[in-house]
Amino acid sequence: MKPLFDVLVIGGGHAGIEASCAAARMGMRVGLLSMDPRTIGRLSCNPSIGGSAKGHLAIEIDALGGVMPRIADASGIQFKLLNTSKGPAVWSPRSQNDKDLYPTFAQHLLRQHPGITLIAQTAVEILVRSSQVYGIRTADNEELTASAVILCSGTFLNGVMWTGDTCSAGGRVGEQAAEKISDLLVSHGLEKGRLKTGTPPRVDKASIDLSNMVLHDGDETPRPFSIHTRHVRNRLACFATSTSEQTHDILREGFSRSPMFTGRIKGAGPRYCPSIEDKVDRFSDKASHTIVLEPEGLSTNTVYVNGFSTSLPVDIQERGLRSIRGLEHASILRHGYAVEYDFFFPYQLTFGLETKAIKGLFFAGQINGTSGYEEAAAQGLMAGINAALSVRNEGTFSLKRSEAYIGVMIDDLVNKNTEEPYRIFTSLAEYRLLLRIDTAYTRLSRYGRSLGLIDDATWNTITRKEELVARLERLTNETKITPLEAEPILRQAGEEPIIETTTIRTIVRRPNVNLSHLLDVKSDAVNSDFYNEHPDVIHRVDTAIRYEGYIEKLHKEIERFRQQESMMIPETFSYENVQSLSTEGRVKLSRIRPSSLGQASRIPGVSASDVSILALYLR
Repeated sequence: MKPLFDVLVIGGGHAGIEASCAAARMGMRVGLLSMDPRTIGRLSCNPSIGGSAKGHLAIEIDALGGVMPRIADASGIQFKLLNTSKGPAVWSPRSQNDKDLYPTFAQHLLRQHPGITLIAQTAVEILVRSSQVYGIRTADNEELTASAVILCSGTFLNGVMWTGDTCSAGGRVGEQAAEKISDLLVSHGLEKGRLKTGTPPRVDKASIDLSNMVLHDGDETPRPFSIHTRHVRNRLACFATSTSEQTHDILREGFSRSPMFTGRIKGAGPRYCPSIEDKVDRFSDKASHTIVLEPEGLSTNTVYVNGFSTSLPVDIQERGLRSIRGLEHASILRHGYAVEYDFFFPYQLTFGLETKAIKGLFFAGQINGTSGYEEAAAQGLMAGINAALSVRNEGTFSLKRSEAYIGVMIDDLVNKNTEEPYRIFTSLAEYRLLLRIDTAYTRLSRYGRSLGLIDDATWNTITRKEELVARLERLTNETKITPLEAEPILRQAGEEPIIETTTIRTIVRRPNVNLSHLLDVKSDAVNSDFYNEHPDVIHRVDTAIRYEGYIEKLHKEIERFRQQESMMIPETFSYENVQSLSTEGRVKLSRIRPSSLGQASRIPGVSASDVSILALYLR
């Protein structure tokens, strides 16, 4: 009997949205299950998209044909490009978003999307036969059959919320937990763990004194995330203040009732985004911590207190907040809390995010031990693509570390131990100079096009931009500039003059020279298309010239990397037969079962000598 759906997606968070849209665009009949469809796309923590490295993920999602960047642009109320004082490899966009508009746009998109059916149900069982998924069972005891299932459960698997001594079941305020699926998956041989995340209080905007706070405004010329968006604008500002020693003393009074310090919470929290009590405890010599007040929308008075994530008792939260400059009379609309939840160790997944134990079952988002909307959305996109490919028996789609931050993230998840919630960082990408936001469409759009995720109009926009880049590259190689023309530009840049006519490209290699200034001088040779259509093309070519030597070196490293990746390891390979392997190396290799020598080399605990021995054995 033909299944009711090709792909069933469980969970309407950022992973579930991307998975549903990707699979539907690839021709699948998709059912998206949500306990309450009105909560689909909810920004349950900070109402923002992007940030350092996370913005790279968002741009890559757009380059592959995903939807998060378009929703972020439509609901954005402030836009900033971060890290512009550093090199272009780490420039990353971020938006503050309207917490009500974002889910509204997401739900509208899903309801209008061909091939997607929204189902207001709770999944209580994943149906498996002979290690193959065939659907799910709902709380109403209804069987929904499918060829593939994508589990995007967020913090809802056995979720427990904590505020001081008080705890209640749930994955988010006002929403119940999923209590049976974890144990069922364990019965099929999957190993689970426990993690924790948290959220800060929300306060009433009218109760805040902004007069002594620092303005955090958006960019003067804000840039959108998506190539589909022509313009965005800033509508609201954020403000910064800081804690004090008085604040820290108040918070310490609640440590004896903290579920984190008393051991009630067993799961590890995010080290890079600790709770305020964790910061006070770990950095006891620090007199203050920055607090940023971020409006949650255009039609709401709620303000997100960024930097004050906490699960301390309510009375301590209130006193602590009101000891902060500008928040002396703060009216708290919702107290902070922590959520502890089940996740499944991602070494049990393929690079296509399919579970190795159950064919046709895919995991995406926080179930894989990650944190963050962007990490979840990127996984959802990849899971949706691969679920559709599995239904069509067309193999697996994956991205290499040298191709995308998405590739870095999934490679890290599959190969490394997840002992705390995983967050993407630019420092994790060894090829980050190649993975800049301005190269995302060059790197990835051909994949989105071949998979059917990018339509003709978008493809034409992308190819037109690539044509402009190629044309400007040629122009910098061929157009000459005289010493007389170059003299004022070089003098202003503090550079030595040239003594003979040379190419624009040669002069741009000088540290303080800007390509756009040279193009102004040679305006007769430069088509206005570069300025009118895609002004960032000039910056991209400037960067490529400036870092040319480093980029060539990286490409050589990638070629060596590819050689290792091409040495495949059979699925049935027995590491017990390779006697010279270290004990730790043999255990890690047997557990993760890498598909190539390259993957084996990136597993922590597998030494360089283990890799050499394995290479000799494979040959």
